Formats: sequence, structure tokens, C-alpha cells
Amino acid sequence: MVRFFNLLMTLAILGVVGFIGLIWYSDKTFDAPGPLKKVATIEVRRGATFTSIIPELEAKHIIPRQGPLRIFIRGVSSANKTSALKAGEFALQPGMSMRQVMNHLTEGRSIQHTVTLPEGWTSYQIMERVQFSDILQGDLPPIPAEGSLLPSTYAFLRGTTRQEAVEHMQEAQRKALADIWANRADDLPLKTPQELVILASIVEKETGLAEERPHVASVFINRLRKGMKLESDPTIVYGMFGGKGKPKDRPIYRSDIRRPTPYNTYVIPALPPAPIANPGIEAMKAVAHPKASDDLFFVADGSGGHAFAVTVQQHNANVAKWRKIEAERKKQAKAAAKDIAKKAKELRLSN
Repeated sequence: MVRFFNLLMTLAILGVVGFIGLIWYSDKTFDAPGPLKKVATIEVRRGATFTSIIPELEAKHIIPRQGPLRIFIRGVSSANKTSALKAGEFALQPGMSMRQVMNHLTEGRSIQHTVTLPEGWTSYQIMERVQFSDILQGDLPPIPAEGSLLPSTYAFLRGTTRQEAVEHMQEAQRKALADIWANRADDLPLKTPQELVILASIVEKETGLAEERPHVASVFINRLRKGMKLESDPTIVYGMFGGKGKPKDRPIYRSDIRRPTPYNTYVIPALPPAPIANPGIEAMKAVAHPKASDDLFFVADGSGGHAFAVTVQQHNANVAKWRKIEAERKKQAKAAAKDIAKKAKELRLSN
């Protein structure tokens, strides 16, 4: 009986020592440098658990093979972080301990990927980029109204839905427009924020030079005040082809200028019924605070910008200069093509 009691006591002591040893070993292993040799990424999907991501963590050598002791899960449980796993894409650094991995997946910042939407893109073009982004997931929502998306560079977590991304762009536009409209100049001939967006979309399409936007905006503002037609070429294109844009091999014919569409500002008396693109913040600010000028006309000047004029006579002179520049460029291009053809022929003959 005494021997049996002594055996039980010995087994109990060994069990306690073993349990304490297991705890010590688990803690030591949980805090020991991990096997990862170079930066690795892991994507944690919504609804994932620590248990469900262990195979990937092991396969990428982020944590050691767990075996029956399941030290990683035990450590997560001991830290009361079983339900704290965050969804997202995470970058894990070489040598991270299991504790550091746990902390990074519950407290660290997810990797963010940028999606850039250029100013002046139509909603159709923007939705094409959203559709083919490998960062976003889910179905593509319907194409939003023109002018309702704010062109910018956005940072998204991998796995963000396309619906969420589009809603974020729309909210950014609403906030930007509300601020710009609230701080606009006095006495603009614009009745609503939507009219500001419409005119800003035309300004955006008319010039690629940021410093020119307020000047271009002033021309259109002056025309609206005088009851003049805006006569903007981009409105011809949008009225004919919509958000998909004009085919590259399709020129604008003289007959297109008078083609009646709801958007053609050579035909309609004022603003189009809706924007022709999604203007950026600076284009909207340019319309809200146009340059002080009396100009009513502008035409390309050959340098990438425009020549502005107050009178028709001044404008016609600027147009004549532009046409001369165009003719000279066509002449030079023709001569260059002829020279290339000549050299190619000489090369063939020499061979």
C-alpha cells in the first residue's frame, strides 16, 4: 500500500514537472526566432481563423511545423487573441517569432495597394480599371453617373470588393465637391454643384496643363455670362461616342461640329445636361475660382498650351498662327517619312 502511494506521488510530481516543463518549452519556442529567411506575404480572408491559416504559415516557413504540441495555437489562446485575427494582406519579416507573427496578424497594418484613376477619365474608363484590378474582388457594379467619381490615387487592401471601392470613390467626390461648392467665388453663373462638375469636366478635357485650367475656366464662365455657346470640341466627341470615347482612327469631320446631340455645345445654348468626364479636384477648383479675364476664345498655340483672346479678330489671328504651325509640322513629318523610306531602300539595295 505504501509502495503504491509512493508510486502515485512520484507520478504526480513527474506530471507536474512535465507540465511545467511543457509550459516553459512552449513559451520558449513561441518566442524563439522563426524559420522565415526572407519577407513573405500572407492573405487572410474574411472569416479565416488562426487554425485555418496554419497550413499556409507552415508551407511558407513563417512558423515551424506544429506537430502534436500545436504551440502556435496554444500561444494565441494564452494571449486571448483567438478571435482577434484581422483580414488583409500582411508582410512577415525574416526571423519573426510565433508571438511576433501573432501580434502582426492581429495588430499590424495590412499591405495597401494603389489604384490610380487619371483626371478626365469617363466613368466607363474608370470602371474598366476597377474591373481588371487584381487587388479588388467581387462583381462589378453598374457604371456610375458621369462626374460622380473622384479621380485620384486610392489605397485599397487586397480583397476589397469592387462595390466598396466604387462607393469610396463616390464618397470622395461628394466630400470634395461639397467643400469646393461651399467656398466658390461669388456671382458665378452656375446654379448647382452639378453644373460646376459639368463645366469642370469640360475644362478637364480641354487642357492638360494644370496652370491653364483657371484661364480656360474663365473663358467658359465669361461665355455663360454673355449667353454665348461654349463651343467646346470635347463635347462633340462625347455627344457622339459617350464614355467609350472616339475610335483613334476616326477623325472629327466638319459636319460633326453641327451634329445635333444633347452634349454638343456648338449646337446647344449652354451647358450639357451632364458631365462629359470625371474632373479632378483642381479642375473643379478652377471653375470655382476662375482667372479674372475678359477672354472669350482660345486655341492651341503649338507648345502644348493655348493662346487666349478677347475678340474674334484676335482669335482668328491666333487660329491662323496655329494652322501655320500645323502645316509646318505635317510638312516636317512628311519629309521625315520620305527620308526614312529612302534610307530603308538604300539599306535593302546594299544588302
